[in-house]
Amino acid sequence: MKKETKNLEVEKLKKEVEEFKNKYLRALADYQNFEKRVGEEKSRLIRTANLNLIMKLLPFLDNLEKAEVFVKDQGLKMAKDHLFQSLKETGVEEIVVLNKPFDPNVAEAIDIVQGDKDDMVVEVLRKGYKLGDSILRVAQVKVSKKVSS
Repeated sequence: MKKETKNLEVEKLKKEVEEFKNKYLRALADYQNFEKRVGEEKSRLIRTANLNLIMKLLPFLDNLEKAEVFVKDQGLKMAKDHLFQSLKETGVEEIVVLNKPFDPNVAEAIDIVQGDKDDMVVEVLRKGYKLGDSILRVAQVKVSKKVSS
């Protein structure tokens, strides 16, 4: 009888060990999922904070570029170039649209002017920018329309 009792006790302990093992593995998986979610949330918050700052800096960059047209000053040029380089290092890129076919996904037509070809961007009034694949701001442009003779 003693041997049977020991066997039952061993089986009971094996089941308990298996239950604890399963609970441990579930807890470990939950913790790893939690760490992953926290990491993703942190990245999202950083991206959002960066995006808000970038969106506030773009008009400042616009103003520096406008001022540079009228004021030929090396300090002004250096400030503008430094700001643009800093934005570029965060992944911001200018959307190049000048002399290209008009694309409403990246540009907003503000005016239509006579030209040699239809739907070509002939002037950029305000530059557009993107961050990775996301459009931060579309360019504002003048688009050509071919005149019929």
